Amino acid sequence: MLTLSDTAATEIRNLVAQPEMPDDGGVRIASSGDGALTLALAGGPIDGDAVVENSGARVFLDSAADELLTDQTLDAGVDGDGQIQFSLVRQV
Repeated sequence: MLTLSDTAATEIRNLVAQPEMPDDGGVRIASSGDGALTLALAGGPIDGDAVVENSGARVFLDSAADELLTDQTLDAGVDGDGQIQFSLVRQV
């Protein structure tokens, strides 16, 4: 199953801390059908989503993304422009 780095968990909590987001919100990773993945803020999981939690951060995965990311860790960093960048790292 997908795991979250401490940095990714912190960045997800920061994103979800926006006033318009519900307390049980998170980010959702979904497959676009052609092998590409999308990541977006979500108010909660959609029926059938797997839920990954770490230190209060929640990630919702559709079934295709859950299968693709089974041995990955979601990490995060900030680029030179101050934008959050999420990346995937294979678990060892």
